[in-house]
Amino acid sequence: MNEITCILPVAGIGKRLQPHTFTMPKVLLPVAGKPILGYLLNYIKSLGIYRIVFIIGHLGDKIVDYVENFHPDIEGIFVKQEEFIGLGYSIFLAAEYVKGPVFINLGDTLIDADIKQLIRDFLSWIAVKEVKDPSRFGVAITDGEGIITKVIEKPLEIISHQALCGVYFFNNSRLLFDCLNELITSGKKTRNEFQLTDAIEMMINKGEKILAVPAKVWLDCGKVETLLQTNKFLLEKNRPSISSFPSVVINPPVFIDSSAQLRNCVVGPFVSVGKNVVMTNVIVQNSIINDNANIKNIVLTDSVIGYSAFLSGNLQKINLGDASQISLMGEEDILL
Repeated sequence: MNEITCILPVAGIGKRLQPHTFTMPKVLLPVAGKPILGYLLNYIKSLGIYRIVFIIGHLGDKIVDYVENFHPDIEGIFVKQEEFIGLGYSIFLAAEYVKGPVFINLGDTLIDADIKQLIRDFLSWIAVKEVKDPSRFGVAITDGEGIITKVIEKPLEIISHQALCGVYFFNNSRLLFDCLNELITSGKKTRNEFQLTDAIEMMINKGEKILAVPAKVWLDCGKVETLLQTNKFLLEKNRPSISSFPSVVINPPVFIDSSAQLRNCVVGPFVSVGKNVVMTNVIVQNSIINDNANIKNIVLTDSVIGYSAFLSGNLQKINLGDASQISLMGEEDILL
């Protein structure tokens, strides 16, 4: 039986998460106390898959360091992506490293779906989720038995509400790569990119049976709003245990690293506080405070504070990048 290989495309620059992704790859941004990539790798390993091809680009050396230091049990293969001309092209870069079945998971996507047995049975499938506005996604059309008959990238007309979640399993990886090769060598692009959906459509036309698997949960970490939603979901699911802090009111669920220093604060719900964070006179909810940030005299909600940022004042909502500093007039009037 051929070993299953996972392809993990993590080369994107994370434009929608700037300024945070100027200094940190998107997949290493933390949610609920751990990088997105940490949750992804644990999930992939729970499926019995330990051979992973990482397609890296922007700040890829940090991804290599993270995998080697925190997941040494993984057989990691790192492939540098130089051109950004579509997901299909990104996946094709892994062709020479995949011999048997292939599992593909986009780097900013976490799902909960009944897929473990399907992988054991080597049935090809794509995870889908019903959405109100399918125009922003690739979509699948299925027959009465859940077999996908057609996939289309970002349709102009509503033909299906079943969005592709970005998680795939193909038993016949050779057919996948042959179709991707045909796309790329012929120069066939959709929306000026080589689309994975176009290769999947070719596979279906060549007789490949691919099942649509409904995802119970689909978490997208591609922008600030969805990053915070993912943080909230994982905090609710995992309910981290937290030490008590004098003069601090905690409204769970929250994650607070044991090295954080908090004084006169109200924290939560749905807040993640990183390593060596210092917070004084702060009320915060539904936010992520990254390592080494220093915050005082402020009320925050729906916010992401970057690494080593300094913030003092009376703002209500902020998206502050790494090593930034903001101090507002009148902070001495804010007392908790």
